[in-house]
Amino acid sequence: MPGEVERKFGGLLEKKWTSVIRLQKKVMELESKLNEAEKEYIEGAPTRGKRSPADWIPRPPEKFCLTGHRAPVIRVIFHPVFSVMVSASEDATMKVWDFETGEYERTLKGHTDTIQDICFDSTGKLLVSCSADMTIKLWEFQQSYECIRTMLGHDHNVSSVAFMPGNDHVISSSRDKTIKMWEVLTGYCVKTFVGHRDWIRMVRPSPDGSLIASCSHDQSIRIWATSTKECRNEFRAHEHVVECIAWAPDSSAGAIIEAVGVDNKKGAAMGPFLASASRDKTIRVWDVGAGVALFTLIGHDNWVRGVVFHPGGKFLLSASDDKTLRIWDLKNKRCMKTLDAHKHFCTSLDFHKSHPYVISGSVDLTVKVWECR
Repeated sequence: MPGEVERKFGGLLEKKWTSVIRLQKKVMELESKLNEAEKEYIEGAPTRGKRSPADWIPRPPEKFCLTGHRAPVIRVIFHPVFSVMVSASEDATMKVWDFETGEYERTLKGHTDTIQDICFDSTGKLLVSCSADMTIKLWEFQQSYECIRTMLGHDHNVSSVAFMPGNDHVISSSRDKTIKMWEVLTGYCVKTFVGHRDWIRMVRPSPDGSLIASCSHDQSIRIWATSTKECRNEFRAHEHVVECIAWAPDSSAGAIIEAVGVDNKKGAAMGPFLASASRDKTIRVWDVGAGVALFTLIGHDNWVRGVVFHPGGKFLLSASDDKTLRIWDLKNKRCMKTLDAHKHFCTSLDFHKSHPYVISGSVDLTVKVWECR
């Protein structure tokens, strides 16, 4: 008789127990949302319905926490057209996820070491990746999702890669202290930029493609003329490795100019603007045209690994080894919100250009999707 009872109710108890755990998780999520709503109510912040998308910022808790990578997540990016995102990891793979449903879609394999950076062309038909295996790979991202070209030429870890505006060329930076420009059609290296004295952490083209910005272990940021390979300027203010850079969109110009307190009607030539983030725990905003540092954002308690401008222009978002994402009000040069985002270092983040979502990646092996409101 006892054996019969056990057979009959044992499985039932197990099912009930998993339901309890699931409900507990849901209760915790709802409590977090309630706390957030109460805070917004006290602070007098309006709800999403009344607020312009330019004011939407990511709110806890995360919408999805995506797991599957077997090593730290190094870079996360949104697809420019479809509702998918890609994460790149130290496990030498890239994973494709649907950010609206949280569903895993596929894994791209080809590299043999840590993938350091990834970037889509403006159409989203091609993806480029670079790795500690010293290669750059081009992937077809419509049907086959296969590697269609491998570019060889760097002599060390390739730390950063990006498409040039127009999608005909790719630029890369490496621990070999060089920046290279590659022809997408042939995979040939057509230009090499030399000048940094140490590992180049990141390289990014300006929105019109006429300039290239790079940052390095040598604690400097350099601005290069794309056409002549000439180094136009070298910025020095950070007191440690400069991890990352981001060109400000036109929409941010107003907030940055207000922050500096310049009356732009007087015809002061301002911009383009660039943000840089460093292991010295600070973020700096630069006027590239004038060649000066405009202001510094201080608040992170550890290395800052990622920066991205809010498409609306008012805010800058950052990811740090202090495990947080921070939202900075550019005009007032202050941190207006801190998200305790991950259980370990935050390595990367991206803000969708047209949907209210932010994604973050971490050494805790997870990718998180945050809804903005």
